[in-house]
Amino acid sequence: MRCKRAKIDSLNFSSNDIEIVFDNHNYIIEPIKSIGIFEPKIWSETFGKPLTRNIIEASVLYTHTGLSIPLKRYAVSPKMQTIEFAGLHGYNERSKLLTELLGDKWSQLQDAKITRCDIAIDYHGKIPKKIVKALLQIREPFVYGNTTYYKTAKEKKSNTYMDIKIYNKQHQAKLDFPCMRLEFCFKGGYFNRLLLRDIDKAILKMKKSIKK
Repeated sequence: MRCKRAKIDSLNFSSNDIEIVFDNHNYIIEPIKSIGIFEPKIWSETFGKPLTRNIIEASVLYTHTGLSIPLKRYAVSPKMQTIEFAGLHGYNERSKLLTELLGDKWSQLQDAKITRCDIAIDYHGKIPKKIVKALLQIREPFVYGNTTYYKTAKEKKSNTYMDIKIYNKQHQAKLDFPCMRLEFCFKGGYFNRLLLRDIDKAILKMKKSIKK
């Protein structure tokens, strides 16, 4: 079965102060974790996952269109603030609004470092056997919940370079049609300080990795 073209589903960027890009009346930034502030319940209710220990500062960015977007600082790089545009390739209104917001802010984020990029390939049916066979030639499957990860012998359960996984997107997103997703998650270690202005170089590198 032929698949749709590969799509960018998530893009994370980091810079000294991402908040400056959203400093106007169209946005509200609510501190969740900071000096004297700790509201983990708001974070988990908003994003459906807990506020982990390695996040030393966290806020929720609310947009005038109704989006809620995470802003974080991690213990390993406390001077850098990270924003997540997660779910760009979805099948709902949120994905459309998120894509529009990223397009609006694209020019202002040019000097931000790329810290993650998820490439999604969706099949409206089963993942072709030849793809799974190719993955199994050099990787071992590791099942966690709804997701099957494919790891090399050198990779640990968690790494800062790349993950390859397959999961049921219909189940995860409650879609009304069959959809299995093959996803390549390229992380900060993979991009080696590439900036958003270098996105063409990053895309070329990712294409080579996916084909390999």
